[in-house]
Amino acid sequence: MQWLILDFGMRISDFAFATSIDYYVGPITRALDAVATRNPKSAFRNPKSFLPFSFCLDYDATFQLNSLKNELLDMSQSQPVMAHIPHQPLTTLSEDEQMFRSSVREFAEGELRPRVEKMDEAGKLDPAIIRQCFDLGLMGIETPEEYGGAGANFFTAILAVEELSRVDGSVGVLVDVQNTLVNNAFIRWGTPEQKEKYLQKLASESVGAYALSEPSSGSDAFALQTRAVDQGDHFSLTGQKLWITNGNEADIFVLFANANPEAGYRGITAFVVEKGFEGFSVGKKENKLGIRASSTVELILDNCRVPKENVLGELGKGYKISIETLNEGRIGIGAQMIGIATGALESALAYTGERQQFGKSINQFQGVQFQLAEMATALEAARLMVYNAARMKDAGINFVKEAAMAKLYSSRVAEQVTSKAIELYGGYGYVKDYPVEKYWRDSKIGAIYEGTSNMQLQTIAKLIIGK
Repeated sequence: MQWLILDFGMRISDFAFATSIDYYVGPITRALDAVATRNPKSAFRNPKSFLPFSFCLDYDATFQLNSLKNELLDMSQSQPVMAHIPHQPLTTLSEDEQMFRSSVREFAEGELRPRVEKMDEAGKLDPAIIRQCFDLGLMGIETPEEYGGAGANFFTAILAVEELSRVDGSVGVLVDVQNTLVNNAFIRWGTPEQKEKYLQKLASESVGAYALSEPSSGSDAFALQTRAVDQGDHFSLTGQKLWITNGNEADIFVLFANANPEAGYRGITAFVVEKGFEGFSVGKKENKLGIRASSTVELILDNCRVPKENVLGELGKGYKISIETLNEGRIGIGAQMIGIATGALESALAYTGERQQFGKSINQFQGVQFQLAEMATALEAARLMVYNAARMKDAGINFVKEAAMAKLYSSRVAEQVTSKAIELYGGYGYVKDYPVEKYWRDSKIGAIYEGTSNMQLQTIAKLIIGK
């Protein structure tokens, strides 16, 4: 039997995957129609717009599309059609993805790593690093090309966050918040005028921040007390925001306030606030355990004047924007965690290969080997979960449960792997002359921000029991 292998790029919008393992009649027939009507070579004119895809046909068989439809319609929806469309492993990257990851790693090793210790000690990002992130296109990965972005997919952003966090979690979260929260909010809910004005800046020069948390509303995000009062031609915002990542560097804030407290959470509205707006100021910067170079600040709004045209999305629909952006953001935090864990594991592998005790490298002792194997296995499982959630998002599949699971598990793995790396270093792991203590400090935030581990468990539980 001969097989004809057709490799082609499918536009993400051409079809949606029903689940991560099953293809049904709609996706298959649309894929076949695309094969018949599209010149495969044209699929690679803009690789950023395509997903890698392989399709196998029996070269000798008489293939009838209608008969395939009938056969598939007779199948239960739980029955996979794997014989026709083989899957690529989750961690197998396309050529474009490999090139992108390599370029980010080169930047992280060459430019970022020499600055990590100094930035951590100072508790401040080097402005040169921020500028280079813009120059390399890392601050507008999903932003459409018409607004100065790269026009790539969500998974590409996840690769960037992972690679940067492998060297420094602070720069990883800078890029993560910019892409998965701020840019994402504008792309999905911004008006054409807002996109033209703000996405251009966010892709080229302006850091963004996402301002939801308050002193009295952490996990209970909808209990926020910041108020927005309609003053005719503008809104007047009054309140306080806390734990705002990128707050010191940011020029543009996606900020949430309640414009109709009587309506409860249905009064919450998203606003675009600029750093220079009257009545807006940045308050205290937190002195943190980890990701110290990343600024975490208080925001103060004292009758802050926000133009009516700076309402993001619909009035009273801010709760929807916050939920949906954070669902995606959790995958980004998962990427940060697997990046941190990768850095710690690589350091532990190198050190245990060099450290000599009892006449040989300590990685020759079975006890050490088993610990390294456990670390590598847990990390690989976490990476699979994060990659799966990201690829589900790109494929248009509901990924809320998988995102919560990925964040929950990857944050646990990062803490475990970094802690074990310190132990393998012995006393050297406990001092700042070596990198692993910082990886451990940076890992702890994964169980806290963008939804604590308990909140992820609650989300997962509701979804699996149907309540």
